Amino acid sequence: MGFVLQGLESESYDRQYEDTYLMKRVFNYFLPHWKWLLVVATLVSLNSLFNALAPVLISFGIDELLTKQNEIYFLSLIIGMFMLYSSAWAFNFVRQYISARIIGDVVLKIREDAMNSVTQQDMSWFNELPAGKIVARVTSDTQDFASVVTLAINLASSILLVIFSMVALIIISPSLTLYVLIFAPIVIGVAISFRKIARRVALKSKRALATVNAQINESISGISIAKAFRREHKIYEEFQHVNQQYYRLSLLRGWIFNLIFPILGLIQGIALAVLAFAGSFEVANGSISPGELYLFIQVLEFFFFPLVSIASFWSQFQDGLSASERIFSLIDSEPRVKQVDSKKIEINGDIKFKNLYFWYKEGEPVFENFNLHINAGESVAFVGHTGAGKSSIVKLLARFFEFQDGQILIDDHDIRTLDLEYYRRQLGIIFQEPFLFNTTILENIRLGKPNASEEEVWNIVEEVGGGKDWIEALPKGIHTLVKEGGKGLSMGQRQLVEFARVMLKDPKILILDEATASIDPLTDAQIQENLQKLMKGRTTIIIAHRLSTVRKVDRIIVLDHGKIIEEGSHDELMVKGGLYANLYETYFRHQSFEYIEHAPEILEN
Repeated sequence: MGFVLQGLESESYDRQYEDTYLMKRVFNYFLPHWKWLLVVATLVSLNSLFNALAPVLISFGIDELLTKQNEIYFLSLIIGMFMLYSSAWAFNFVRQYISARIIGDVVLKIREDAMNSVTQQDMSWFNELPAGKIVARVTSDTQDFASVVTLAINLASSILLVIFSMVALIIISPSLTLYVLIFAPIVIGVAISFRKIARRVALKSKRALATVNAQINESISGISIAKAFRREHKIYEEFQHVNQQYYRLSLLRGWIFNLIFPILGLIQGIALAVLAFAGSFEVANGSISPGELYLFIQVLEFFFFPLVSIASFWSQFQDGLSASERIFSLIDSEPRVKQVDSKKIEINGDIKFKNLYFWYKEGEPVFENFNLHINAGESVAFVGHTGAGKSSIVKLLARFFEFQDGQILIDDHDIRTLDLEYYRRQLGIIFQEPFLFNTTILENIRLGKPNASEEEVWNIVEEVGGGKDWIEALPKGIHTLVKEGGKGLSMGQRQLVEFARVMLKDPKILILDEATASIDPLTDAQIQENLQKLMKGRTTIIIAHRLSTVRKVDRIIVLDHGKIIEEGSHDELMVKGGLYANLYETYFRHQSFEYIEHAPEILEN
């Protein structure tokens, strides 16, 4: 619960682009399809030409029939009209088919680029953004992007039709064409006046939709908590709130986008009335024939319709451009984790934190001038109260977050100079809350080594301990399909899969971030039997709340507000009687066999 209604404001990575830049960038996505675009342009030209020729043929036929009244000629006129309109339809059909294919390819490409940008972001980026808003940009905004292209193709067709029509109008009656030229700027001016407001409302509408997606995503993810506290009605109320917000903005958007057509239609109607009135005088004084007046009115329809489309295009185009702006902002978003080089080295696991400064929020430092050396092959446990900085060390070491100053050295190489992908292959992290993908248990474990054989997977399951029996008991064994996130398996079973997945990877640095906190004591005991063997020869960093894990490490480091307060073995720190001893009495002591054995006496005293 606690979803905060925000969504109409821009995200931290949003940018503002000029329309010309956006259109140029959109065009670059279509450049690889230039040959097919030429075909589309040719078909658009032919379609516009044949549509423009139809009134000319009718006009010519009217004047000829008034004088000749020939039935054969009339039949020829009908056949000619049928051929013209059939050809125009065929050109348009083929153009629509090719255009749909080009647009589909471009949307596919831009969606790939958007998703690639998302996967390259660091964890700080994901921590700031609701998942639903990211999904909205990758899915619905990329689809809306296609409208830019469809409009652009229709625009090209409309421009050609206007050009052909204007030429025809001048040939028929230059004097009546002057009236047309008076009304044309009015149509364009009205349409352009809608531009800015249309862009602003379109952006807000898309942000509101992203907020709805984020609300739905959070509600479904946290439905078990909501049901446990009987807060389903609260989820529904919050959804209604954001949904109503989107509804109101959608109505406003629809009102603005649809208002332009009646206004432009009114201007067109006034223009036609004026031209019909003026044209009747032209016919009366013999300046033009009745057929030519008919042709002028018909061509005028062909002139005004695409002109209205062109004018309204700029308002509608803002909807597509706002989607493009959101997508390109996502694609252009740069990860905060910066790599200055891409060295690919096999690491041994020697780790040094030198004069490290780090904070999540400026003014709230987690580490200030932090120094620590972890030897290759050494096992180290970090303990301390919540907020001491234990998990932050893991996040920085894994390059999930960028530190602000100082250095982290791996085998005396600055971590920022190492190829990130290659480095993370040698890093194994087991988190407290495991996540499994919607595939089989086998494939979930193979995530650590995709080419591993099934025999290798079974061997690692046995090495981890506690996994083989329950996997074999499943209906399809290791080939059992896991539901999204690991649903259908207990938390302990998920964690065992996570252990096997990481250990199959055979990492040089092993990080256990409260990894056994979700496992029952019996399973934990089975894992502990093999954990020492798994840790051997690896640099191991442990953040643990269980005494069984902490006591067996080479060194325990006690953190308090980002500073090392104490370090040493369990026995050494207990003798000191400092913060670790206090933590032991508070958190760990009750886990020991000695405590359980003497619990009655302790409770009595």
